[in-house]
Amino acid sequence: MGLLDGQAAIVTGANSGIGAAVTLALAAAGAKVGINYHSNGPVAERMASDIRAQGGSAMPLDGDVSVESDVRRMFGDFVATTGRLDILVANAGLQRDAPVADMTLDQWNTVIGVNLTGQFLCAREAIRQFRSQSPSTASKALGKIICMSSVHQTIPWAGHINYATSKGGINMMMQSLAQEVAGEKIRVNAIAPGAIKTPINQSVWSDPKQAADLLRLIPYGRIGEPQDIAKAAVWLASDESDYVVGTTLFVDGGMTLFPGFRTNG
Repeated sequence: MGLLDGQAAIVTGANSGIGAAVTLALAAAGAKVGINYHSNGPVAERMASDIRAQGGSAMPLDGDVSVESDVRRMFGDFVATTGRLDILVANAGLQRDAPVADMTLDQWNTVIGVNLTGQFLCAREAIRQFRSQSPSTASKALGKIICMSSVHQTIPWAGHINYATSKGGINMMMQSLAQEVAGEKIRVNAIAPGAIKTPINQSVWSDPKQAADLLRLIPYGRIGEPQDIAKAAVWLASDESDYVVGTTLFVDGGMTLFPGFRTNG
């Protein structure tokens, strides 16, 4: 028996990096998964095919999370196939980095639109669906939402103010949502990854010097793997964490412990 048997989950930004690892882990735990993507559809199709080949259920879902009509269509298509929704992992995110004086309004709006507004649109649609369906015997909660945040909801990040702002916003959005809907047995939480080996930062962790510089910021002494986040997501989506509400789980090797102060600053 898997921890998520009989449940249906949508993961946004699911065809690469952390999103892909989370999707595969949810499927391995027994969930039917919706694999949202906005580019590189063949990868999502292959993921779905591989999950089905292993006896699971998976459905690619094309859509831009920052576009309201795309989100509504995506959720509608998934529920029409699965009959319900139990879990949302709002993971889709991107970076458009620049020093503040050089940052364009388009760079700012694109990051806020996908990282923050996209999570709002998906969370709102998930909550509407949770409210419209009967409780499931497969879950103590009526529905679960996991917002993918970052250590940069806490740690300022010069040169990345759009990204850090979006993640700080996710923290307050998550807590406010959790406060609003917990009485309906809808659990809202977040995961805040630290440095994780994904394609978006491969130039850093694959370069020995840059990797060594990064490791000085991680007390635990290693860079994280996507599977570290995936395991946390399965736990937060399962009944094993049923009393966890409105919490951000930092999966960061201690990066938020301000390691520069280990030697008194």
